[in-house]
Amino acid sequence: MEPQNNYKPSQVFPKFIVGLFLFGLGLWIGRYVALPFFPTASQPKYQVLNKLYSKDNVDFATFWEAWDKLNSTYLNKKDLSGNKLVQGAIQGMISAAGDPYTNYFSPDANQSFNDELSGTFEGVGMELGAKNGKLVVIAPLDDSPASKAGIKAGDQIISIDGKDASKYTIADAVSKIRGKAGTKIKLQILREGVDKPIDLELTRAKISVKSVKEKIVGDTAVVTVTRFGDTTRQEWDEVVNDLMNKGIKKIAIDLRNDPGGRLDTAIYIGGDFLTTKDVVVQQEDSDGKRQQFDSDKEGRLQDDKVVVLINKGSASASEIVTGALRDHKIAKTVGETSFGKGTVQAVTDLKDGSGLHITIGKWLTPNGDWIHGKGITPDYKVDLSDQDIASGADPQLQKALDLLK
Repeated sequence: MEPQNNYKPSQVFPKFIVGLFLFGLGLWIGRYVALPFFPTASQPKYQVLNKLYSKDNVDFATFWEAWDKLNSTYLNKKDLSGNKLVQGAIQGMISAAGDPYTNYFSPDANQSFNDELSGTFEGVGMELGAKNGKLVVIAPLDDSPASKAGIKAGDQIISIDGKDASKYTIADAVSKIRGKAGTKIKLQILREGVDKPIDLELTRAKISVKSVKEKIVGDTAVVTVTRFGDTTRQEWDEVVNDLMNKGIKKIAIDLRNDPGGRLDTAIYIGGDFLTTKDVVVQQEDSDGKRQQFDSDKEGRLQDDKVVVLINKGSASASEIVTGALRDHKIAKTVGETSFGKGTVQAVTDLKDGSGLHITIGKWLTPNGDWIHGKGITPDYKVDLSDQDIASGADPQLQKALDLLK
């Protein structure tokens, strides 16, 4: 009996194709994957890696060449940490964008940032920003070591523990200033109107700050919002429900020294004074396309009489709320010109616990006003002097209460 061929032509051809594919895959792996680890004299590793990772005509070969040189020739090789070098490379790349609000946060700094949004952290209690290329205090937090030491919104930080602060990004400065409760840090600041630098030594503390506070003055509620964080919406709802139960219809919203926070929380709070579909804020991307964020509810406080308090420590989300109430003619504003931060950052947590904050657009008030770098000028400009603070007087709040009478 003749041996039988159990393979039909239709079965042999697919196997030939599979074999050809595997052969080609092997050639590709040999050329583009194995070669980086077994470079030849004519094709150094960094040149092969450049072929793999090159994009938009960017030459990565120089990066890999520098990486190799550092790791092969550096004197104290034991001090070189691969993870540390990678974090440094990312930090340098982000810094090269030239935007003070586009930042890379190390795992520790990123944890500190997230802790602050949650309302509990260890440090001195102040929000940092950049203005005219300088590191400045946006706002000290109430009852924090920073506020007790007399630090004010607008103070420029010129040194941190004796080191030049101008060389630090915001993320770097946050990382340096944060630390374990009970430890000390030295800051040197410049203050407008003061000739000489001011030297301060602060003791870090564990800070737990409620973001929304309520105080009743006569028939008026003074509602202070210190940040737009993870718990702010819930705390805001508790205060609003209490005011509605008490029948209070006059509100002074105190956003002084509020450095901002979550965009969605700003939209939520602003929406409580507006009607459904009223624009709270607009966002413009790099192509100039605008997206409107409307109130998605009938505001519970839209019939109330409202005044908003701002100062140069009011930034970002607090300016969004102020701009919305101003443009819709809901509220008058009292105090000082606000900080002027008109950009939006997307926050991404990376797999090692570090984080990226990347500026993805600019935000504009409902009328299309971009307040970046100029802030919001109050309807009633009222200064708060050192003498006022020392004596416990608050002419800004008093003006707001007078307007609500």
